[in-house]
Amino acid sequence: MSRRLLVASFADERDVVNATNESRERGYKIVDVYTPYAVHGLDSAMGLRPTRLAWLTFFLGLTGAVAKLWYQIWISATSWPVNVGGKPLKSIPAFVPVTFEIMVLFAGVGSVIGFLLYRKLYPGKKPAVLYDGVTDNRFVLVLEESDAAFDAEEVQKMFRSHHAVSSEERVAQER
Repeated sequence: MSRRLLVASFADERDVVNATNESRERGYKIVDVYTPYAVHGLDSAMGLRPTRLAWLTFFLGLTGAVAKLWYQIWISATSWPVNVGGKPLKSIPAFVPVTFEIMVLFAGVGSVIGFLLYRKLYPGKKPAVLYDGVTDNRFVLVLEESDAAFDAEEVQKMFRSHHAVSSEERVAQER
C-alpha cells in the first residue's frame, strides 16, 4: 500500500512552525515534521497531545521505591533479624539512601526502555530519511494527501507564503 505525501523544506524554524500551524488550521493531515534540533512551539503547532512518558517514569520510580523499602524491611525484621546495639529492626531512615537510588534506577532505565518499545526503536533499524540535509540545516514538513479534495498547488502556494525552500510530491510505501 502506498500513500502520497507532500514534502516541504524550510530554512528557518519560525517558517516551519507557522506553516505547520496553518496546515493544521486548514485541516491537512500532518505526518511529521523533521528538524535538526528541538523547536519550541512545534508540538503545539502540530496539535500533539502531552506525552505520557512522565507518568510512566513516576509509576516506575514509585514501584522501585516501594519494592525496595518493602524488601529491606522484610529482610531486616522478618527474614534475618539481627539486633545490633539495641537499634530497632524497622529503621526506615537507614533505608532512605538505598531506596532513593533504586527509585532513580527504576525510573531512568524503565523510561528509556518504555520509550524505545513505544517508538519501536531497536538496534539495526534503518532510518527513513525523507530529505537530505534535514539533520544538518533544513526543517521539513510532511503532509499526507488524504483525499481527492487535497489541492497540491494551493498547499504549495501556502508553503511559498511561508518562505519554503522547496516542496515536492512523493509516494511512500507502507511497511
